[in-house]
Amino acid sequence: MRHDPIANTAPKKTFLNNIIIQKFSKPVVVLFLVVASLVVGYVFSTQGLVNGLLLLCLIVGIPVVFATVAYPKFGIIVFIVISFLINDLSRVLPEETPIGLVMDLLTYLLILGFFVKQKTEKRWDYFNDPISWCFLMWLAYNLLEFFNPAAASTLAWLYTVRTVGFILLLYYVFVFQIRSKGFIKLLIIIWLALALVGALSAFQQENFGFFQFELHWLTADPLRVSLLFINGHMRKFGIFSDPVVFAYNMVAASLLCFTLLLGNLKTYKKVILGFMMAFFIWVMLYSGTRGAYVLIPAAMVMLTILKFNRKILTFVVVAGLFLFFLINIPTSNASLVRFQTAFRPTKDASFNVRAQNQARIKPYILSHPIGGGLGSVGIWGQRFAPNSYLAKFPPDSGYVRVAVEMGWLGLLLFCVLNFVVLYRGIYYYYVIQDPTLKTYCLAMILIIFAFNIGNYPQQAFVQYPSNILFYLAIAIMSVTMRLDVEQQKLQQPLTG
Repeated sequence: MRHDPIANTAPKKTFLNNIIIQKFSKPVVVLFLVVASLVVGYVFSTQGLVNGLLLLCLIVGIPVVFATVAYPKFGIIVFIVISFLINDLSRVLPEETPIGLVMDLLTYLLILGFFVKQKTEKRWDYFNDPISWCFLMWLAYNLLEFFNPAAASTLAWLYTVRTVGFILLLYYVFVFQIRSKGFIKLLIIIWLALALVGALSAFQQENFGFFQFELHWLTADPLRVSLLFINGHMRKFGIFSDPVVFAYNMVAASLLCFTLLLGNLKTYKKVILGFMMAFFIWVMLYSGTRGAYVLIPAAMVMLTILKFNRKILTFVVVAGLFLFFLINIPTSNASLVRFQTAFRPTKDASFNVRAQNQARIKPYILSHPIGGGLGSVGIWGQRFAPNSYLAKFPPDSGYVRVAVEMGWLGLLLFCVLNFVVLYRGIYYYYVIQDPTLKTYCLAMILIIFAFNIGNYPQQAFVQYPSNILFYLAIAIMSVTMRLDVEQQKLQQPLTG
């Protein structure tokens, strides 16, 4: 029988046992690793950093390519880890190094592994839900933008669709490959561990100064310094691409910690999560990203609505009073002053500039229902169509960028997509019976909600790792419902 309880109690080979113990403990593999390490060390010492890294990438890359396709869970973990570290790694390598191709390659390998496994399993029923269909519609709209007659550059579309269009295919990969509470737990642990690395990096930058390679990257572009050095204080970014990405990831990690605290955990785990949450929120202030400061209060309002009880309500009221105190307390601390202005947007010069830019671009959006073409604003617009009208427009907001590049029709579709995601997530949360899965689902809803709010003042899920985590959160939210349904079906014969 497929769900025989006796058969299910048989010991299963774990991922660690399969990959690390059985494969890496063979004499041939050990000998290869020893020889490879000696050769790489020799090349580093005699041929320089770049050649050594190229050889190291070749030696490590071939097994990783195979493992990513053959062992998708391993590939997902590697992909998430690299998405966190790739920006910091790019500061060490020469600026012309095409390190972004690593993420593209891993994306395509994971998609390939998905189709390889689907060939034998044929579990297309995993995707028979509104979220999957909405994502397909959004992908189709992104692809149709190739034919946009108003687009100034086809190359801009090509470069942009990689990180905006194709990246959403990872949602299907995550939904298909995540099949147990244990793997969700592992992904959350890795997520929080990497977020902690990023938080510690920002703490080091703020209190001990930048590393030499970070200083070199920072001062290489005068414009970069002018954007990050505000009111005599350098905004911190940790291991991430910029302060905005850093701040939003700290918000996501703190919300994840807080929601897990509401679950049934041992006391020492709750203490660890509590300290981590406080640390994430504290270092977030180093970013100087005002748009991030309002996300946690907004998420707490959503939490109060979804999980209404006396404890939650008391916590939110106390936190609200403390927030009111912080907003109004007189201070000379630069970080706290910037925090306070986030809740008084009309007194913020940068907010007023954004409002003026949005008013200026509004007639263009209304007259171009499918927009000016994917990649027409931002770095790709400046690179491939520098003399175009949109190349000179600073989008700031993620929603404004969608409206400019893909028109008001694209913005409408994008908003419908996000509404469907949150609607289904809230439905799943109330239907799921397993307490652990319910907690995981709630955590993902709050993170998705925060990213959607944060996408108004900034571009919330364009850069790594935010774009990966956004789709991972949606996938985990969907998987919790599927796992709960499967669990209820298994329990029916036993209780019936």
